[in-house]
Amino acid sequence: MTNQTAQVHIYTDGAARGNPGPGGYGIVMEWVGKGYRKEFAKGYKHTTNNRMELLAVIEALKKLKKPGISAIVFTDSKYVADAVNKKWVFNWEKKNFKDRKNADLWIDFLKEFRKHDVRFRWIKGHNNHKQNERCDALAVAASKEKKLLIDEGFLES
Repeated sequence: MTNQTAQVHIYTDGAARGNPGPGGYGIVMEWVGKGYRKEFAKGYKHTTNNRMELLAVIEALKKLKKPGISAIVFTDSKYVADAVNKKWVFNWEKKNFKDRKNADLWIDFLKEFRKHDVRFRWIKGHNNHKQNERCDALAVAASKEKKLLIDEGFLES
């Protein structure tokens, strides 16, 4: 059941310098009609761009306090948007993510995704989209922090 009183626009981006290399994610969350806006970012020592793109979405969805919130996720990641919109992730799940990269994050994603009414919209990156540009700046800055976290799920193949 959808919580009609709360709609959230979530903007996310991930970055990795070296891919794999130091990385980070950026999130901008805006509550529609309330003028309420929050930003989040974290950096990791050794990760990939795709992991940061996906982790940004997971972390944003975890910030939604009540179940059933209606959210639109705007991402410039075809990897994330297509996996959901084309329903690939649900097929991967049926096969227990066999031979899939980032299975740990996809499992976390599905747990959060199913708590809410979430839709995805792909937007072109580096195209002067205000919130996307802000997320990119947050992600890149986070990847350059002095104290970076360890991406426990990242296993270099």
